[in-house]
Amino acid sequence: MNINVLSLFPPMFEGVFQHSIMKKAQEKGAVSLTVVDIREFADNKRQVDDYPFGGGAGMVLKPEPIFNAVESLVQKSKPRVILMCPQGERFTQQKAEELSAEQELVFICGHYEGYDERIREHLVTDEISIGDFVLTGGELAAMTVIDSVVRLLPGVLGNADSPVRDSFSTGMLEHPQYTRPAEFRGWKVPDVLTSGNHGKVDQWREEQTLKRTLERRPDLLDKIELSDKQKKIIAELRNQK
Repeated sequence: MNINVLSLFPPMFEGVFQHSIMKKAQEKGAVSLTVVDIREFADNKRQVDDYPFGGGAGMVLKPEPIFNAVESLVQKSKPRVILMCPQGERFTQQKAEELSAEQELVFICGHYEGYDERIREHLVTDEISIGDFVLTGGELAAMTVIDSVVRLLPGVLGNADSPVRDSFSTGMLEHPQYTRPAEFRGWKVPDVLTSGNHGKVDQWREEQTLKRTLERRPDLLDKIELSDKQKKIIAELRNQK
């Protein structure tokens, strides 16, 4: 996968892209990450913003440098061009899975008051928000989305089952996890996890997944199709309250 990021502050990405899973993904050839300075594509002395027509507070990103930058990257292909924006679609694990199937992505990170509307109307394919709050710019939001997408690419994570079992991948929250030592300060790992009985372990994990989702994010259960077995477990959990 090729990922290009348009930003006014490219150095912000250096630490994120050169460590941990991001670095390993590039070394494995799973992804190519490039950050482009929007200012290099401005028509007038690197000016990338201007006052809004009609007046108002703040500055608005001009269309010319954004269009010029994207068109310099996109010659023949038609990648998904993603605008990081608090007005966009709420980002989810399902969206990450959808984007991970693409061959090329372009992220646009804004700053200031907003974007010239013609960027939305005639250039981007997706608008994404990571939550109902406002950041100084789109860089941190883009890093979040890119990290979520890259870790889903084949061969990036050491264990192929890891992304499948993650919270939200199944539509629910992940079950509790434990590691050695089996006892720490008097707190013991549940016996079932050290029993060696994989069937019982799987059953425990399913029950814990449903319990944790019911307790912390019951709204998620309304969005997925539950099996009869899962419905029975949830009913029993509710009766225990």
